[in-house]
Amino acid sequence: MEKKNRFVSVSTPVPGPRSTELLEKRKQYVPKGVGNNTPIFVEKAEGALLYDVDGNVFLDFAGAIGTINAGHCPPEVVQAIQQQAEQYIHTCFHVAMYEPYVALAEKLAEITPGKFPKKAMFANSGAEAVENAVKIARKYTGRPGIVSFTRGFHGRTLMGMSLTSKVKPYKFQMGPFAPATYKAQFPYPLHRPEDMSEESYADFCVRQFEDFLYTEVAPEEVAAVIMEPVQGEGGFIVPPKSFVKGVYDICKKHNILFIADEIQTGFGRTGEMFASTHFGIEPDLMTVSKSIAAGLPISGVIGKAEIMDAPNPGEIGGTYGGSPLGCVAALAVIEKMEREDLPGRSRVIGEAIQSYFASLKKEVPVIADIRGLGAMCAVELIDPITKQPCKELVAALTKACYESGVIILSAGVHGNVLRFLTPLVITDEQLHEGLAIIGAALKELYVSKMTAGV
Repeated sequence: MEKKNRFVSVSTPVPGPRSTELLEKRKQYVPKGVGNNTPIFVEKAEGALLYDVDGNVFLDFAGAIGTINAGHCPPEVVQAIQQQAEQYIHTCFHVAMYEPYVALAEKLAEITPGKFPKKAMFANSGAEAVENAVKIARKYTGRPGIVSFTRGFHGRTLMGMSLTSKVKPYKFQMGPFAPATYKAQFPYPLHRPEDMSEESYADFCVRQFEDFLYTEVAPEEVAAVIMEPVQGEGGFIVPPKSFVKGVYDICKKHNILFIADEIQTGFGRTGEMFASTHFGIEPDLMTVSKSIAAGLPISGVIGKAEIMDAPNPGEIGGTYGGSPLGCVAALAVIEKMEREDLPGRSRVIGEAIQSYFASLKKEVPVIADIRGLGAMCAVELIDPITKQPCKELVAALTKACYESGVIILSAGVHGNVLRFLTPLVITDEQLHEGLAIIGAALKELYVSKMTAGV
């Protein structure tokens, strides 16, 4: 007898009739360039669950692309937003200041890596944080160059696109891009040559970066290196610790600022409050957003006080930057994460995900790699015979999953990586139910693939 799901409930085709109606309106009034992964319209969200307008209930393993680490609608965050909205919604910090902005800056200065004095400024989105971090770095150093890495993702604005390394869908036919941006090679441990040890591979990658500063751009012309400690859109690539530390040390040697892009890795996702801690580095500047405020649009740049003070008044910021609603939500999120030890919960979730797929790999040999830090986990699918990325299989899997009640995303430059961004408040029962649904769908699709001889 088939076991009945306790949390997931899909009683209509996906999309259901009401979502289908809204999809038609969406096609009429919203540009197709605004992509959508799941063809549903949400009516309510709570914890790790999404309820659509057709009465279906989904387990959310996507977390609004890593925005909902604290869960959907945490009561304490909702209360903080409601209380703030009753006092004032917006005054623009550049016009009339308010305490939550300063309180959040103080809290981030306290919890981010590094014992040195820090300051923080706030914007609206991750890409906007990256833009401001670049401006601050250039102003402080007087240098133009910014180095990012292959497979890195830093946003869809002009500078964000210029630093991003995935052409489609983010950059195709949208150039020219910002000048004085350069891309160095980022490690991909799955592609490490078989005759090279992990240590040797990490050393090789560091030497590649050193050579890059001779062949592509002189270090004297580089203001900053920006790196995701764990790559997000690029496929949840976890670099060797010695590589990150090696690049960091090279930056120090040449007075190049190190910017840690923690927009997706921050706020407990990797099992630490910030992923930089795993690598033993103290970034000069750090960009944050996504899960900082449980879904409210706010981002920030935190860094050494003397660096952050380089721009003159009016040179950084924006009309809506550091919204009072976002600030109080962020303070409530951080308090919740500390009180409930959500970074610790992240480690438990990650272990469960990796263990599940390690067991499943025996039945589904297209599982080529299972990786991650904390609950920032990924499963890469590669055909063991042709060695080609299984992009179509991953696309079919994400569709089969949402039709069965689990929302999950793909990643990687080839689209063959399944990435996990579950809210950190997900219960063990919810997690295992979702994994079982994903595993069953993957096994069924794999058998179909083998039967078809594809």
